[in-house]
Amino acid sequence: MTEHIIISVEKRVQTIRFNRPEKKNALTPAMYAAVADALAEAITRDDICASIILGSGGAFTAGNDLGDFAAAGTREPPKPGEPMPPVARFLRAIATHPKPLLAGVDGIAVGVGVTMLLHCDFVVAAETAKFQTPFVNLGLVPEAASSLILPRIAGYQRAAEILLFSDMFGPALAHEAGFVNRVVPAADLEATILKHAAAIAAKPPEAIRLAKSFLKGDLGEITKRMDEESEVFGRRLGSAEAKEAFTAFFEKRAPDFAKLKSA
Repeated sequence: MTEHIIISVEKRVQTIRFNRPEKKNALTPAMYAAVADALAEAITRDDICASIILGSGGAFTAGNDLGDFAAAGTREPPKPGEPMPPVARFLRAIATHPKPLLAGVDGIAVGVGVTMLLHCDFVVAAETAKFQTPFVNLGLVPEAASSLILPRIAGYQRAAEILLFSDMFGPALAHEAGFVNRVVPAADLEATILKHAAAIAAKPPEAIRLAKSFLKGDLGEITKRMDEESEVFGRRLGSAEAKEAFTAFFEKRAPDFAKLKSA
């Protein structure tokens, strides 16, 4: 467990809160592991009928900690028999969670902070929320099966705009793209998501579980795409483009990818 994840259970609703506000809740391996553990526990507990993911300090999450990425170099997929890395456990947990999974987004949601929402059953965003999927800007590729799910719910052109241009966008586009259900004033965010979580937690849990399983359909296709993206993502961490992107970020300058063509 880590102090950067706060977990509570009240009235059949589990709340999982990112609590690293000094870093805009950027996610570390320990945080990924803690969320995966919390969702695994929720499956086994009859007193938990829904889970909510929230941020803190006026931010949802800035996504992966770039310092961890820069230090990692490349990321090799686990060999048969090896334990699944924390980020892979987290992604698998949100993709396959059988109980209702909700999220409330305040402030920035970057990278995995956006792609995790594609696996949630209900998402509320504050009017002040800002979303970004900066994968290609960093010389990487989309993850969390977003290359499969986002075109399905948003349409190809809108998904391409979000994943290829990688610009920051507001809750109106997120709502149009289909992965945000409600947009509310920031002051009403948590009350709104708690109200909807309580409503779904009060319904017959087995009926809800079965209905969600039909809605989700073939999870094997989703986890397969996750694994495919992850393999390429790991290799791309060591690419010249990624190294230039990370170096430019830490040097607070614009990256120069054109110079790599002759390298």
